[in-house]
Amino acid sequence: MAKPAKYLLVGSTEAYSGKSAIILGITHQLAEQGVKVAYSKPLGTCLDENFEEIMEKDVNFLKESLGLSAEQVQSPLLRLDNTTIGKRLQGKDNDNYSQALQEYITQLQGEVVLLEGPETLWEGSLFGLSTEDIAEAINASILLVSRYDPLLCVSNFLTAKKILGDRLIGVVINDIPPKHLEEVASLIKPYLEQQNIPLLAMIPQDKLLNSVSVRELAKRLDAKVLCRSDRLDLMVESLSIGAMNVNSALEFFRQRENMAVVTGSDRTELQMAALETSTNCLILTGHTSPKSFIISRAEDLEVPVLAVDFDTLTTVEIVDNSFGKVPIHEPIKVMRMRELMAQYFDFERLREYLGLEKIQLTANS
Repeated sequence: MAKPAKYLLVGSTEAYSGKSAIILGITHQLAEQGVKVAYSKPLGTCLDENFEEIMEKDVNFLKESLGLSAEQVQSPLLRLDNTTIGKRLQGKDNDNYSQALQEYITQLQGEVVLLEGPETLWEGSLFGLSTEDIAEAINASILLVSRYDPLLCVSNFLTAKKILGDRLIGVVINDIPPKHLEEVASLIKPYLEQQNIPLLAMIPQDKLLNSVSVRELAKRLDAKVLCRSDRLDLMVESLSIGAMNVNSALEFFRQRENMAVVTGSDRTELQMAALETSTNCLILTGHTSPKSFIISRAEDLEVPVLAVDFDTLTTVEIVDNSFGKVPIHEPIKVMRMRELMAQYFDFERLREYLGLEKIQLTANS
């Protein structure tokens, strides 16, 4: 007789904490050890009108990246958007999502089922699908992820412990600047452990994981690709604004790596300066066409050039808000996260807290 699955709900205390990346790392590690893993995200939060297409893309990416079958991955149970929320508030939706969740989860085939939780502890409460609600409905253990903030993340974890109790089996602090790693190890970790909140990983800040592809920038900016559409998978790690004199700009550009440079389409000298440094994407604002020799040089250097209709300030804001806030959909990021998880995540304690030893023996027998 098959043993019941273990459920691990990976939640967060704020949006863009890195839940998906942590799930990728855990799933890969367990699968490497012979444990059959399944994945689902019960609550899909997306305001884009192409929600179904986006969710299908996410699910397919996970299936391919983790080598999961269709029975091991499930699309969201509920789409959380303005229409859905409105119906609930108006009394037009009185469904019992706790019961629906229990039926939904039985469709997944795995010895360990990893669920991606809501963006915060409270999201989904209107439908009985908050982090606490989901865990109670399916008897799941909870792992919480938070980006580094010395005061906020500790306070959030303490509050979560009061709410979630013994279901909270551990936490992860993500995106820690290198200069603060020792502080987390010597101060925050001992304190959390004393509060019976196991700190299972201290993940350092990583430029590659916080980077964004040129393709994603082009999508967010609704940009026209003027050249090298074959190089949109280049990763951008930093942003520079070409709004100074060329000598100052050149000196500044040389200090950066893998940049996206935003400058006016009429600033030919700054465009050339950017192309001669570590630029992975040139983004032109304004409504004039760049000089032909700029496009020719960009073609030779394999640097994509994007033209946008936004002004420089708006363009910079969109690009800057993209760093660290896009799903991991690039194989190079997946590989990097696996490396970081293997190095920094305490899988032995996770297996112990989940009681995975017997599952491990079954999987390898």
